[in-house]
Amino acid sequence: MDIKIKPVRKIEGELKAPGDKSISHRALIYASLTEGTVEIEGLMQTGDTAATLDCLSQLGVEYEEDDSKIKIHGKGLRGFKEPENVLDVGNSEIAASLLTGLLAGQPFFSTITGSQSLQQHHMKNITGPLQDMGATIKGRSENDLLPLSIRGYDLMPLKHDLPVSSAQVKSALLTAALFSRGITELTDLYCTRDHTERMLRYLGADINKMSDRHIALNSPSKLRGERLVIPGDISSSIYLVLAAALSPGGELKINEVGVNPSRTGVLDTLGMMGANISIQNEREYNNEPVSDLVVKGGGKLKGVELNDDVINRIIDDIPAVVVAAVYADGDTTIKTGTDLRSKKAERLHNIIQELRNMGAVIEEKGDGVIIRGGASLAGTECSSYGDYRVAMALSVASLYAKNETTISSAEAVDNSIPGFYDLLNSLVS
Repeated sequence: MDIKIKPVRKIEGELKAPGDKSISHRALIYASLTEGTVEIEGLMQTGDTAATLDCLSQLGVEYEEDDSKIKIHGKGLRGFKEPENVLDVGNSEIAASLLTGLLAGQPFFSTITGSQSLQQHHMKNITGPLQDMGATIKGRSENDLLPLSIRGYDLMPLKHDLPVSSAQVKSALLTAALFSRGITELTDLYCTRDHTERMLRYLGADINKMSDRHIALNSPSKLRGERLVIPGDISSSIYLVLAAALSPGGELKINEVGVNPSRTGVLDTLGMMGANISIQNEREYNNEPVSDLVVKGGGKLKGVELNDDVINRIIDDIPAVVVAAVYADGDTTIKTGTDLRSKKAERLHNIIQELRNMGAVIEEKGDGVIIRGGASLAGTECSSYGDYRVAMALSVASLYAKNETTISSAEAVDNSIPGFYDLLNSLVS
């Protein structure tokens, strides 16, 4: 699917942020582990969350849907059944990770797979520790790639230093730890996003943060809950924020955005660049901080130098920062070092290539990139490479370019953030 973006005068309006996709997956899976019924409000409904629901249904989980709410009838930790078919999680890395952790603790055989793209996603940092805990897992490339066949057991607790910056790996191991007997201790050297810890604690798990990097989960424990409210997704909202910040005028308010500190690095970065963003009406939904964001256009962004510490906080949102830097005054330096994982490095390279096609001046160095701000962009034909973040970033860049831009493979956006272009169009004037 191609999307055509025409230049606009300004961005203004008010809207509610779409639900957070990664929290939505967690809500579905952890609600199924409770003893009782949990109502989930504001679920991000995509093909990926539908695939997660289908997997849970094959495991014996019953649910009811009603408009924007869904009720999950939990099975407890041991009430799941052996699936008759292969479990397909679609294109969701977080669902693959969480379900692998869940299945590692089940006393039956199961096989989990995903899309062709997901079958190239490395799982060894999950499958290795799960095998150390007692699960039997077989997969391609020495148990590194989907499909994975899993035979679960009563698991042993784990003491493990996480070797990569990945909340998915951490979440998979914490999920498996629920089925062990004793204390699992994880050291999160990169202080990755903590949605899993917050939700498990809210549902009654005995999980504690001993320090910024040290997490302990004492099992077994019973999970219980009645209601989960999904905050708005900051990773999709940030592209609307950026569109408004680059606007010559106007004001945008986005309500109910999740502002978990582990996700707000991109907000801090845009603020450092001079974007006029204010956080209002702060509150909490099931241990997750939520706020309304107000963005005023008309200001001029400035180039900055971003080191490894900042990059680790914005690693998923780098395309938005690159677009901001292209329109800023002065140079922006992004020092990636050696910690940028392959998919993230590919995403950075792809957005750079397409912005160059539009006229941006960007130099790739051995340890990062230098973005020469102030270039005049012109609309052209661009590719999103099937990456929804690249597609959204190119869409925002195209709003203030000369002439119309065509972005191919933009269906990736609708698959991940349904209605994003409707939201964007509603703000255009």
